Amino acid sequence: MMNILLNLFVSSGQMTDLLFTEKDLVTSLKDYIRAEENKLEQIKKWADKLDVLSAAATQDPEGFLGHPVNAFKLMKRLNTEWAELESLVLTDMSDVFISNLTIQRQHFPNDDDQTGAAKALMRLQDTYQLDTNIISTGELPDPTHQRANGNLKYFEYQLAKQKKVEGREEGEEAEGRGQKGGTRGRPDDYLPERKKYEELCRGEGIRMTPRRQSRLFCRYYDNNRHPRYVIGPVKEEDEWDRPRIVRYHDIVSDKEMEKVKELAKPRLRRATVHDPQTGKLTTAHYRVSKSAWLGAYEHPVVDKINQRIEDITGLDVTTAEDLQVANYGVGGQYEPHFDFGRKDEPDAFEELGTGNRIATWLLYMSDVQAGGATVFTDVRAAVWPKKGTAVFWYNLYPSGEGDYRTRHAACPVLVGNKWVSNKWIHERGQEFRRRCGLQEMD
Repeated sequence: MMNILLNLFVSSGQMTDLLFTEKDLVTSLKDYIRAEENKLEQIKKWADKLDVLSAAATQDPEGFLGHPVNAFKLMKRLNTEWAELESLVLTDMSDVFISNLTIQRQHFPNDDDQTGAAKALMRLQDTYQLDTNIISTGELPDPTHQRANGNLKYFEYQLAKQKKVEGREEGEEAEGRGQKGGTRGRPDDYLPERKKYEELCRGEGIRMTPRRQSRLFCRYYDNNRHPRYVIGPVKEEDEWDRPRIVRYHDIVSDKEMEKVKELAKPRLRRATVHDPQTGKLTTAHYRVSKSAWLGAYEHPVVDKINQRIEDITGLDVTTAEDLQVANYGVGGQYEPHFDFGRKDEPDAFEELGTGNRIATWLLYMSDVQAGGATVFTDVRAAVWPKKGTAVFWYNLYPSGEGDYRTRHAACPVLVGNKWVSNKWIHERGQEFRRRCGLQEMD
């Protein structure tokens, strides 16, 4: 059941089409009402109210659908209320309206979609610890309050110091009792991954001390005087140190991003994952988004982006996978996972014949009003979406061993619409670009 939930709800791009479909239905309904206005006064009032809502929503579809309650109500109206209306007026309904409704209904969400939308709301409440009254009234958290964010970081740092002292004291007590702590040597206060994931999504528990923070820099980067960037180097920012995660600012233009979205929208399908048992692609409840793949040959802008990735990273992208474009609507997420294939799934990318995924390039093609962070659960890092920027990290050590610190997740989108595109770069072709290390964990 979970594999088919949210097929419409997760993609705000396709939900936009539903808004215009509903608006067309309202227009058709109003034509019918005008013909029998005296007999159908009750229906006319209902339609007028919905017409106002649709008109407002279609002026800014993504902004409207960015609120989870609006998206859920759209599902509910199309799945339930329009069906009730059809039953009410069926005996007197004109041929024009009934035929229009019948045609459009094949594109409507179904019971599973509506259930999925409700589950997404529940997931948002759990992850971001939202009170039911808060989310129903639209008083969602404001992530742009700079002073609040500054205070939060300060108090997080103070709490981290306090926990460190308490942890050391508890460790000394455990050592005195001859105990090592929790399971497999973990401390007694070990947080399960799910809890860490949700905390990081809320901006809590990020482990970056001021001392480590002071060693992170911004710079102009030309990749060893690459001909394309000697005159106009790119802006590179250190996001994390271990593992090293960097962000490139203003790396693509608005025009390029809009073209990528335009190419991807008609092909958006429920995103899939590799099944470690079968080695095949399948849908999963822990990855809730829509995605499409774009080859370099399909449009010059895709080829240009691929070339830019190669120039900046210094890695050969001819053996990389096609550019994957993903759209996360409200509630869309991808729970903690690795991008590379582990030893227990040796055939994960066998059909490609290009080795394991050596590195990940993640391009943010939209700002997200709230939620939607990329979090690294093992090292407690968080990277927030910023339109036109890209983050890059290596999934493998130079030896070819997987870097398990790169386990990461896409947090649920609380408010807004998240567009990303990613490029998974593979081992083949990098032999002289990123040479193998002599030590296993170099």
